Amino acid sequence: MASDEQDSERVVARLRPHGRAMFWPSLALIVVAAAVGYFAGSFAAVWKNLAVLAAGAFAVLVLWLLPLLAWLGTRYVITTRRIILRSGFFIRVRQELLHSRGYDVTVRQNGLQSLFRSGNVLINTGLDHPVMLKDVPSADLVQAALHDLMEKSLNPIAARRQAEETRASDETTVWGR
Repeated sequence: MASDEQDSERVVARLRPHGRAMFWPSLALIVVAAAVGYFAGSFAAVWKNLAVLAAGAFAVLVLWLLPLLAWLGTRYVITTRRIILRSGFFIRVRQELLHSRGYDVTVRQNGLQSLFRSGNVLINTGLDHPVMLKDVPSADLVQAALHDLMEKSLNPIAARRQAEETRASDETTVWGR
């Protein structure tokens, strides 16, 4: 049973980009709602009032609903075996990285991100382009967790090979024999 507990994959963290990404869309929603509430019904012509409502609905759709769906459509799931990146709403993209493959984890933060303790976690897998977890909350904690998970899930063959290479040899080699 101990091997079943070690082999089972458990979710360590479920992440989205920082909620700060919804600040400007939410502010736009409030402004549009206030403008529609102020101007709707104030015109004598019915078509003008309908145009205000239609423009308000269009602005809410473009400025708030689409960014909300984009934000909700981006998820990062870190398990004990892999990282799963999901993005997209109409066209879904799923990418998986195994911890046993080994990779380099870097955190990049701009001024605003460091203020909120978020950041971009770059995962260099040795491929052409590194994978980026964009604007992740608690980026330093995510980096530390990924390092720990990568250490725990080393490939047994690679771990044995590394142990053999670091072990001092007991044998004496004589050249020419």
